[in-house]
Amino acid sequence: MALRSSDPIGLQSGVAKPSRNSRKKKKQKKRKEAIADSPVISEDPVAEQCGNDSSGTLVESTSENYGIRDNGNVNRISCVGSASVVVVEESVCQNVCGFGELRQRNVIGGGEEMAAVASRAEEDRAEMNGSKEPLPPAQPQPVVNGNVANKLDTAESLDWKRLMSEDPNYLYAVHKSPAKYFLDEMYSGNSLRRTTTLGSEKERERVYDTIFRLPWRCEVLIDVGFFVCFDAFLSLLTIMPTRILIKLWRFLTARQFKRLSAAELCDFGCFLVLACGVILLGQTDISLIYHMIRGQGTIKLYMIYNVLEIIDKLCQSFGGDVFETLFNSAEGLATCSQENMKFWIRRFVSDQALAMAFSILHSFILLAQAIALSTCIVAHNNALFALLVSNNFAEIKSNVFKRFSKDNIHNLAYADSVERFHISAFLLFVLAQNILEAQGPWFESFLFNAFVVFFCEMLIDIIKHSFLAKFNGIKPIEYSEFLEGLCKQTLNMQTEDSKKNLTFVPLAPACVVIRVLTPVYAAHLPYSPLPWRLFWIIFLISVTYVMLTSLKVMIGMGLQKHATWYVNRCRKRKHHLHFD
Repeated sequence: MALRSSDPIGLQSGVAKPSRNSRKKKKQKKRKEAIADSPVISEDPVAEQCGNDSSGTLVESTSENYGIRDNGNVNRISCVGSASVVVVEESVCQNVCGFGELRQRNVIGGGEEMAAVASRAEEDRAEMNGSKEPLPPAQPQPVVNGNVANKLDTAESLDWKRLMSEDPNYLYAVHKSPAKYFLDEMYSGNSLRRTTTLGSEKERERVYDTIFRLPWRCEVLIDVGFFVCFDAFLSLLTIMPTRILIKLWRFLTARQFKRLSAAELCDFGCFLVLACGVILLGQTDISLIYHMIRGQGTIKLYMIYNVLEIIDKLCQSFGGDVFETLFNSAEGLATCSQENMKFWIRRFVSDQALAMAFSILHSFILLAQAIALSTCIVAHNNALFALLVSNNFAEIKSNVFKRFSKDNIHNLAYADSVERFHISAFLLFVLAQNILEAQGPWFESFLFNAFVVFFCEMLIDIIKHSFLAKFNGIKPIEYSEFLEGLCKQTLNMQTEDSKKNLTFVPLAPACVVIRVLTPVYAAHLPYSPLPWRLFWIIFLISVTYVMLTSLKVMIGMGLQKHATWYVNRCRKRKHHLHFD
């Protein structure tokens, strides 16, 4: 049987091959069977949107359903364009209605990128078809500024009227008449119960300590300190010259030089400082300084006096350290060996020069301060009272409203004693100036002004220490302990801390007093020949020396007896609980 030439080539070779149409039909049949096995998914608008890209070109869109589970299904949509591939996955769950998770992949490139995306889609589809376990439902992810809003619990609204109605004071003020309110206030007790508190026995003791006990003990302490300073001043004018004269007499009679002791070196050093200070102050024209200060206004005068007072306090604080250094060098020079003699001599000379310069500067400060006070006293425009009021209240302001420790108050009390002695030296200067230049009756006016100055100083010290003790919790018994320490210092007894002792160097006030009294003595010398004039000079100096020595003995013995009595009294009474 002859074969027809129109048969396909495969048949001619003896092998039957399926035609192209039959192969297409078989593929379509398998695809229909696969689609029939899976549930139908409604048309997704996202797949329709992928039909065209932004440039208007046709984009291949494939929508595949896979991973059918009981809990939900997953729909995967791939949009392939000319330059990008977008893959969107949507998980639809039955448990969470209306929630979807979208994942977008942008692939920029050509055919290789598109092939990679297609292969990835085939792998995902095969994986989803092969899995048998159900997928868990998708959980909502926290997204910043997401669509899910957190709801806050609403707080209960504040009803102002309700709150005020629950307040008994509000009911009291609303429902009671003014007359009844006034009567209730009258019979309710203390009328200042809202601004004051009920006092106790401790508060009562505090009030009486501030008013009575502490001012008394403070004034006793300052007065004893004043007499200690006065005793040191008299020792400088009487004991020190006597010791120097005795040493010179022994040297002239024995005609043999011996090494000086530490006390003798200190005496010679202080005498040299005193002599240089008096000589330099003697060259100062007091009347010129007086008229310069008097020509200033009240405000400038107040400023000048305060500046000089501040410098004076600084000099007091630093002067003690300078002379302690000098006395230490004198002790080292008196006890050193011959090998170290030159070193200690150089050290003593340098310390002596420093002490001399510092003492002379302090002397000029005190002289200017005395002239300023004399100007205020002589003035007829109440400049003295303005100076005292402004200066003293400035002192209260600078001290009272600050925190002080016990040691600081101790040093402040000693500083007030030194300041009171300086004021006495200033008043002596005013007295000397009145003797030399005043005309008419002046003594009564001088006594009144001196009393005003001392009374104001005493009153300000009492107020200052009383409120310092009140604000810093210092008991009056503490001032008794301060006084006990001062008495032990007077008796030269060893104390626990030598830094708490009263430090006073009377060289600068002594220079001022000698400079002031020298013109008074010179004005009362008789005009006579030189020998007779020398006789009167020696006579006046001797009389002055005897008077000062007698005063020194009286004050020194009185301080010794008072210190001994007070120390014994403190020893007998436990914890110093005594009444002064």
